[in-house]
Amino acid sequence: MNDEPKKRLIWRALRVLGNLVACVAILGASVAAIIVINRTEPTAEKITATRKSSALVETIVVHRGSYAPKLVVLGKVQPAQSISLSPRVRGQVVELSSEFVPGGMVQQGELLLRIDPADFENALAISESELAQAQASLDIEQGRQSLAKKELEMLEGTINDTNRALVLREPQIASIRAEVSAAEGAIERAKLDLERTKIIAPFDAQILSRSVNVGSQVATGDDLGQLVGVDEYWIIATVPVRSLRWVDFPDKAGEGGSSVRLRNPDSWPAGVEREGKVARMIGSLDQQTRLARVLVTIPDPLGLDSDEPPLILETLIETEIEGKPIDDVFRLPRKLVRDSDTVWVMKDDKLEIRDAEIVFQDAEYAYVSSGLDDGDEIVMTTLATVADGVGLRRISDEDDGAADTPGKPQGGGAAE
Repeated sequence: MNDEPKKRLIWRALRVLGNLVACVAILGASVAAIIVINRTEPTAEKITATRKSSALVETIVVHRGSYAPKLVVLGKVQPAQSISLSPRVRGQVVELSSEFVPGGMVQQGELLLRIDPADFENALAISESELAQAQASLDIEQGRQSLAKKELEMLEGTINDTNRALVLREPQIASIRAEVSAAEGAIERAKLDLERTKIIAPFDAQILSRSVNVGSQVATGDDLGQLVGVDEYWIIATVPVRSLRWVDFPDKAGEGGSSVRLRNPDSWPAGVEREGKVARMIGSLDQQTRLARVLVTIPDPLGLDSDEPPLILETLIETEIEGKPIDDVFRLPRKLVRDSDTVWVMKDDKLEIRDAEIVFQDAEYAYVSSGLDDGDEIVMTTLATVADGVGLRRISDEDDGAADTPGKPQGGGAAE
């Protein structure tokens, strides 16, 4: 009975000793493995090739020169000639031209409508009869004057100058001659009124509106319709005041003037343009935008003598004005002018950040007067790291076959 506890103690001691031996064995195996790994680890070999860390970029070469900026602004189409027709006599409309309708085209001198001429023809006939009567009275009085002259010869030296004028019936003849003149004036007035019963087109025009019909009673000052001339339209273009110095205005003789191109992508086919010319500056600012206003003339605005698309009045249209040339500057795309008016230049395969003096910027280009040298390569590619001295490589230098790969960007272009 006493040997049983001793046995249990001995077995417990043996198990503890076995676990300890196992742990020591595992630890020894781990140490041995580490030693073997360290002794058999491969050594790094030095590679003589250097890593290419320079950024791939596209560049363009810029040169000094004279370049004409292009001012792209909005313009509004206006008629150069526009009138509201009004009659100068009263009456009833008895005739209308078939072309006197909205959208109709009429030639200068063409009859548009006629007012009933009957009353005016009667007035002319009465005036002519009154003239005939006055002329007959004058003839009779002149005959009486001839008789008076013969009687005066017998009384010569017996009457004074006043009585002499009465004897010769000079006051009577003067009065009748005044009646003749009045009758002649009445005839001219009647003829003029009769002529005014015909309303004619004062110039080649398009009809915008008509306010009367056959049978309408019209009076002086009534609105008959509106006409606009078709020989020329105006474009009222709004230009920033600071840009006016680049616009070429004609001289007093009408010579010069910037050329203008019009585009209307909403209604004209792609690539279609119309040409015009700057005529003058309007001497006041637009009250809403506070921009200067420039008058542009467009001949044949409806394309009647050509295949050009017609202009529509009151339309807002894209107006590109070619400015005066800017001398001794570099021209480069606006997107290449970076923050704070700086330009990225590739010099000796490194990046140089240059401060540029911008003379003017239009919608597409910036015109630089200083900060660049002739033949500089301007970096076009956007860089992740921007600092002076960053290494650069041209895309064209990296892959000489890039030029033969469709769609692959090239480096080393030239700016105009």
